[in-house]
Amino acid sequence: MIRVLSVDDHHLLREGIAKLVNAESDMKLVAEATNGQDAIAKFRLHRPDVTLMDLQMPALNGIEAILGIRSEFPNARIIVLTTYRGDVQVLRALKAGARAYMLKAHVCRELLETIRDVHAGQKRIPPEVAAELAEHATDEALTSRELAVLRLVAGGNANKEIAGQLLISEETVKSHMTNILAKLGANDRTHAVTIGLKRGIIEL
Repeated sequence: MIRVLSVDDHHLLREGIAKLVNAESDMKLVAEATNGQDAIAKFRLHRPDVTLMDLQMPALNGIEAILGIRSEFPNARIIVLTTYRGDVQVLRALKAGARAYMLKAHVCRELLETIRDVHAGQKRIPPEVAAELAEHATDEALTSRELAVLRLVAGGNANKEIAGQLLISEETVKSHMTNILAKLGANDRTHAVTIGLKRGIIEL
């Protein structure tokens, strides 16, 4: 019997997963959690064989929850279940220790098979997510300062405000923006923010 923990802040999705899992003769949903902190506590209590983990949650996000669980239970088998296919987000999840990355749109047709594969020790990444990873594999990453600038741009700040918050000159901000546009292949500030959000480089 494969014992499953479901972690998601949306009740309807957890309900749907519960019905799918509990209808199978070889698996059982043993617990549910609504955020990352709750997930770590439920994992300690139930020690599931496979955990389904959302990424965007209140209190503690999915990446932090994966790191928290695996710091105590290095062999934890975790499947990320999300709507986000951005390559940077995927890499963060895999580096944190996720064994599979799955899009919520595919739950009905792929969830049960993915649970069985991960329980058996395999890793799974859907083709469209793998393609996204491959497309950006050689891209130059933004520096920590460029990330800070892009986050502030996403927050609606002008160059002068960004300079004030980061204690740098406006010219330095402009220089960082030039690098950001080049690295992301963006046409302007708005396009850079859109790309950053889509790829999971930044979050709002």
